[in-house]
Amino acid sequence: MEREDLLPFRPLAPWMLARYGRATHRLALDAGSTCPNRDGTRGRGGCTYCDVEGSGTGAQKDGLDLRRQMEAGLARLARRAEDGVPPAVVAYFQSYSNTYVTPERLREVLASLDPWLPEGGAVVDGAPRVACVALATRPDTLPEWALDELARLKEERGVDVWLELGLETADDEVQRRIHRLHTLAEFHDAARRARARGILCVGHAILGLPGDGREGARRTAIELAKSGVEGVKVHHLMVLRRTAMAKQWSEGLLEVLDAPTYVDWLADFVERLAPEQVLHRLTGDSPGAQLLAPVWPVAKNEVRILLARELERRGTRQGSLGPTPDRAIVDGEAGRQANLTDDTPAVGGPGEAR
Repeated sequence: MEREDLLPFRPLAPWMLARYGRATHRLALDAGSTCPNRDGTRGRGGCTYCDVEGSGTGAQKDGLDLRRQMEAGLARLARRAEDGVPPAVVAYFQSYSNTYVTPERLREVLASLDPWLPEGGAVVDGAPRVACVALATRPDTLPEWALDELARLKEERGVDVWLELGLETADDEVQRRIHRLHTLAEFHDAARRARARGILCVGHAILGLPGDGREGARRTAIELAKSGVEGVKVHHLMVLRRTAMAKQWSEGLLEVLDAPTYVDWLADFVERLAPEQVLHRLTGDSPGAQLLAPVWPVAKNEVRILLARELERRGTRQGSLGPTPDRAIVDGEAGRQANLTDDTPAVGGPGEAR
């Protein structure tokens, strides 16, 4: 296995180990949230790539309240103790937009973690302690009162709070085409306001969206670097059953990336991030029964090996082509120049939703 501290990009595991002092695992939770793209506030039907569970587990719909989800998940994780030390836990509210709720509901959701957020100690009644609370949300569903609640949780309970903000693409026209219906400006605003409260941000990107192309992948990385988000999740476009894209793909109207092309684009993407940003995810996966395309002959963990080899072949690494005070990024195919010398924020912190 490759030494993670010698990779030409910044993986998540070493950062987590340094921050929490032990192995750390995510525990995905479903709070039963929804999305302004489904209830008519911005649109109906959701993003064209999104399935009916909103990238989550569907546990809430199946009748498992949050405390029962926590108890079941922590019981599984307790068996992963190494030398008697249980893993730290990231309680991850994954499905849909978890700040697109009433203030009372967000307080109720956060309060469900109370039994596992004591002061100090690695375990609670034999179960691993929650060291971090992560919420996935859209950048256009982040009111100030929600940031107040999250900042209060961080300060009063001594846990990290992450916001996983879906950007997906830096092109507003592509956002419209995939029926996501928020803007790049809204993403930058949400990241700025959250980071001002000491809340760590993870930006999400999807490579291979229709109409985005290779240059779109590059521009999205540049904008993520400019935003100062501490972490980045990136994966290829996947066509899932029960989505609008499934129909487009079945009719031959949608192309997906093969593995070599994705690795090539991914190397472009990583070169344009900031070197301090931590890569929470380099590819995605889906249960075989849900995935229509692409079906790769490459295992998920092989992608990182292929990425490392490609960067080494190029003689580059994460951040080699990223924004600096004296560098302008050139979009080669379009011949356009994006000058990044102004208001590029410093980054530092963590960096694996969509």
